[in-house]
Amino acid sequence: MEIVNYSQKYEGPVVALWNETMTADPITVQKFRTQALFDENFDPGLCYVALSDGQCVGFCLGMRRKFPYLERGLEPDRGWIVALFVKESFRRRGIGTALVHRAESDMQQAGAKNITLFAYSPGYFFPGVDGENYPASIPFFEKLGYEAGKHEYSMCKDLHGFRLSPEGLAKKKAAEEKGYRFVNFTYDRALELLEFNRVQFGGGWKRNALIAMRNGTAEDLILLVINPQDRICGFCMRMIDGNPARFGPIGIDRSLRNEGLGSILLDFAQQEMAKRGIYHMFFISTDDPGRRYYERKGVKVYRHCISYKKNLTD
Repeated sequence: MEIVNYSQKYEGPVVALWNETMTADPITVQKFRTQALFDENFDPGLCYVALSDGQCVGFCLGMRRKFPYLERGLEPDRGWIVALFVKESFRRRGIGTALVHRAESDMQQAGAKNITLFAYSPGYFFPGVDGENYPASIPFFEKLGYEAGKHEYSMCKDLHGFRLSPEGLAKKKAAEEKGYRFVNFTYDRALELLEFNRVQFGGGWKRNALIAMRNGTAEDLILLVINPQDRICGFCMRMIDGNPARFGPIGIDRSLRNEGLGSILLDFAQQEMAKRGIYHMFFISTDDPGRRYYERKGVKVYRHCISYKKNLTD
């Protein structure tokens, strides 16, 4: 067995092995290119293919930032393993361990002090390690020194027949009587929204809104809450990965999070999706408090992952 750096001659075999092994996460060649190869930080020197007699039997995608991620910058101490898999008939031969060690060594030499599994922003395939669909993954990574962090939940909801409940209508009316408005984004709010997202939620949220604005889709994808002083105090959007059913992010000004505005905004978003014939809503990641909140709104967990991280030592 040998480990070589990725080149495009391995594209077909890698995608085929991905679909053979990562059965809960099938992928097309185009998705692989878009999300991995065309990521601005992709580095073939951190992407590895395990070969046995010329056959692709394993793959590991490592990532470090070459370009700043808005306010997060280069995050020079961080590295990510974005994807890892080994052909089933070649497991328990040390191939996965060798791939991880190679990625860790190369990233450490480049300056990384810690490695996060899978949850690489913004282009992650998985929000963490999925021990339910891939039961061998957790003991494998823990044996290599990775430590569990917070739980992440992917959730979804069927929007067929969605309608605002009497309780939801009453909440919306009460908020509007106080001077709040729930509106579709318009470009006269562009700079205000970018600054609101940056201050309240950070660079990732700002980036999501910025991409929609650049693409000319923001008026269809973004909803706002406007306060009595005619300033933005809430935001949500969908389709951040090109999928019309992908919901989020959603958030309310920190000083107003006990006012029930988020619940009204979520109802508004579901109604707008149903109007457009989008009858399935899903998002990839929320934490335990988020899961409990969304479950009260009829959104169900369809996947559970755990974040894992390892501090590298000299």
